[in-house]
Amino acid sequence: MTPHRLSPADARRVAVRAQLLDGSRPTALLDLVRRLTLLQIDPTAAIAPNADLVVWSRLGSSYSREELVSALEERKLLELRAFVRPCEDLALYRAEMALRPDPGRPWREWVRVNDACRRDILDRLGSAGPLPSRELPDTCAVPWKSTGWTDNRNVTQMLECMVVLGEVAVAGRRGNDRLWDLAERVYPDEPAVPVEEARRLRDERRLRALGIARARTTQFPVEPADVGEAGEPAVVEGVKGEWRVDPALLDGPFTGRAALLSPFDRLVHDRRRTVELFGFDYQLEMYKPVAKRRWGYFALPILYGDRLVGKLDATADRKAGVLRVNAIHQDVPFTEDMAAAIDREIEDLARWLRLSR
Repeated sequence: MTPHRLSPADARRVAVRAQLLDGSRPTALLDLVRRLTLLQIDPTAAIAPNADLVVWSRLGSSYSREELVSALEERKLLELRAFVRPCEDLALYRAEMALRPDPGRPWREWVRVNDACRRDILDRLGSAGPLPSRELPDTCAVPWKSTGWTDNRNVTQMLECMVVLGEVAVAGRRGNDRLWDLAERVYPDEPAVPVEEARRLRDERRLRALGIARARTTQFPVEPADVGEAGEPAVVEGVKGEWRVDPALLDGPFTGRAALLSPFDRLVHDRRRTVELFGFDYQLEMYKPVAKRRWGYFALPILYGDRLVGKLDATADRKAGVLRVNAIHQDVPFTEDMAAAIDREIEDLARWLRLSR
């Protein structure tokens, strides 16, 4: 097939439209998550938790955070490996869970030598679940070793492994604590889609959510950023290599708007793609020393139309009841219309947070 030839503006508009960040705002949470396929869970709340912030960027201040809580409690959405996904999408993962991942993976050996702990957790959940991790037994013979924050967090790590195995699932939350239960009590009783077909469907759904992506690109844990052979081939003027594009998003007029994005928003999550398509230089600087930050602890990328035009350095000071705008970094000079539209989004953000600006 001859590749579609796209201008940089064409490619950007496909990406923005796919992520529901154009002028045609969505209006319903469930429809939104089904289209985006996922909401990444991250506890950082310098402004708001990521899942909520991503939804607000699309729905605006009419969105209530209780909607997401209710959708999870009613099992219309579910939490799977740090992502909120449509409940019906679980069928695309069940077959791989049943396969039991490659025993050559290091964590599989750790689970094997700690099989008694795994069984103790299953027994405890079977009799008393759902429960937070701190109420589950740590009977590991060999502790989990890591150079990161998971070192010696045996129960937490065992639960994450058991999620991959399809044995346990997040049944809900009590405050910030995840409540764990047997997967059979949480997951819908639906037939699993065969492995190869499921992978193809996940690639297709991911491309529909991204609009344009590489067949193979940077590898991310849990959720890939590439799309295999989904869609149709495309080339973007001035950008090396071939892309895959969802042809359904190529036609039709484009109406843009201003939007403030989470650093984990899927429009900007793949930093390489963000540079190639938008020419936008961005890093999350919360892990950098203060003196080395250019844009702020949790700066929000600013979208205007089909361009990423700056970063908003803001903090939700809930104790004082204010949204503090520390700086607005302009990658390009803002016109009067741009400044006004971005200012309205900041006001809407404060309104949604129930804070004064």
